[in-house]
Amino acid sequence: MGLLSALFGEKKQEKDQQTPEEKQNLKNFDILKYDGIRARNMGKLDYAVKCFEEAAALNEEPETLGLLASAYLQANRTDDARTTLDRLVEKDPSNIQSLLSLASVCYLQQDYESMDTACQKVIAADDKNAQAYFLAARAAKGLNNDLNAIVMLTKAIALNETFVQAYQLRAEVLWSMRQASEATDDLNRILSLNPDDEDALLLKGRIEAALAHTEEACKCFDKVMEVNPFNETAYLLKGEMLNEQKKLTEAEALYTEAIDLMPDKAVFYQERGRIRLLSGNKAGATDDMKKAIEIAPEKEEQISGNFSNFGNSGLQTGIY
Repeated sequence: MGLLSALFGEKKQEKDQQTPEEKQNLKNFDILKYDGIRARNMGKLDYAVKCFEEAAALNEEPETLGLLASAYLQANRTDDARTTLDRLVEKDPSNIQSLLSLASVCYLQQDYESMDTACQKVIAADDKNAQAYFLAARAAKGLNNDLNAIVMLTKAIALNETFVQAYQLRAEVLWSMRQASEATDDLNRILSLNPDDEDALLLKGRIEAALAHTEEACKCFDKVMEVNPFNETAYLLKGEMLNEQKKLTEAEALYTEAIDLMPDKAVFYQERGRIRLLSGNKAGATDDMKKAIEIAPEKEEQISGNFSNFGNSGLQTGIY
């Protein structure tokens, strides 16, 4: 009892020793912090940011700095989020979640060196953290170190056998190295977990198309369009494959279908115009060129002329 009395008596004494200004600042901090949380929950993001900024100015409490960084990210203020997370990590270098958040922001900024540094700190503190290995792999890929990326992803997958993002990224890296079989194995693993995974289906379709397995590629692209009729990439990839096979009538019909579904997408008029020009339909090609420019005037230089710029499709499909 004497010890408890001494402890509580000491805390009471410290509180009593606070100046009126310090007491008011503490009160204001609490009000601002929780007003910010309420504003964020109500979708009033600008006001939430202002509250968290003023609260952090009174007290750089880790939780408040974390709330401020999160609000900055929601507001697309990436640089401010990075600065805030740097402050947070400096105050508490052992905070794993803060380091992972910092790594994610570094990824958005394409600062892969700093991203890797943050990831390695997490791995040193917790070598069973699958997310840290995954982010380290992203950093390695950004640094053009594909082999290290594969090593990091393999460790992440060993820790979490259902880590879909890790399988997807490893498949992408493997395919960039033209390891088609190994990449396909990873994609099949994803599709065994979720047969409707659009990213896995698209990459598998790309690989099958590159290997001239056109029937399998079509199945992948068609499946994506079945799952999500508004997936632009599926139409573009299938259309490019049909063009490479000289199936111009089918390609034009596909782009017409895409235009019916998404009439505000200039790229489909652009691609249909290219197909029409190759088919000898100059009038139709010109009409599509005009429509594409009308929808996306800022891209006129890519669309105008006699479609000579479309020798490479005008898009980066990544099939071949």
